[in-house]
Amino acid sequence: MTVLAGAEPFSFTGSTEVGVLLCHGFTGTPASLRDWGGHLAEAGFTVRCPLLPGHGTTWQEMNTTGWTDWYGCVRTELEQLLETCGSVFVAGLSMGGTLSLRLAEEFGDRIAGVILVNPSVTTLRKDAKLLPVLSKVLASVPGVGNDIAKAGEVEVAYKRTPVRAAASLSKLWKLVREDLPKVTQPLLLLHSVVDHVVEPVNSALILEGVRSANVTEVLLQNSFHVATQDNDAPLIFERSTEFVRSISQARQVDAG
Repeated sequence: MTVLAGAEPFSFTGSTEVGVLLCHGFTGTPASLRDWGGHLAEAGFTVRCPLLPGHGTTWQEMNTTGWTDWYGCVRTELEQLLETCGSVFVAGLSMGGTLSLRLAEEFGDRIAGVILVNPSVTTLRKDAKLLPVLSKVLASVPGVGNDIAKAGEVEVAYKRTPVRAAASLSKLWKLVREDLPKVTQPLLLLHSVVDHVVEPVNSALILEGVRSANVTEVLLQNSFHVATQDNDAPLIFERSTEFVRSISQARQVDAG
């Protein structure tokens, strides 16, 4: 299957002291995180951003995949980073944040910190409750991509939302919400004041549910959902780099 132009996975090999795993969103691609990854790489970190199964090709192919496929992909990447880097961080946009939280829930303190940008763990859309039924009779609905305030920016994402895949995502949300108390790592949460895809209740649920002692919340005033390609992208890049550097240095001191 041919991969869409710009949707390719990327990686930057830097220091073995710090690694960052970036996870892209539902129906999106690594393109939305490429500039973020480049900024982290310039800071000297090793960076990995895989293309999730079913993404970056056709929405029809995505309908043949589910959350276990997407999670299996990022889990494999994380294990490889853990083998080569002393401190490893997970970070994600939208569903990439969901996957990052699941990794944090499973791997515990093997993960140094978690960075979330407009993460999703639920939706208030009433039709979402019908996904299990709709997925049997409806292949796709209009897409949710390209929610960007910045003029001229375009997200590399599907124009249709595959319904069977969306139904699978809802199952992942439920698991992640139930296990939020297992998240104890330092957490940086950046979310847009105006987001037409992920409602504010998502960030509220995460902040209420995690048990991290070190939590930083940053409001993005000038961006919509795909904030890593939007007006607040420089702020995201700066704050996440500072977060990674601070936490990794503290871990090195604690290790003696």
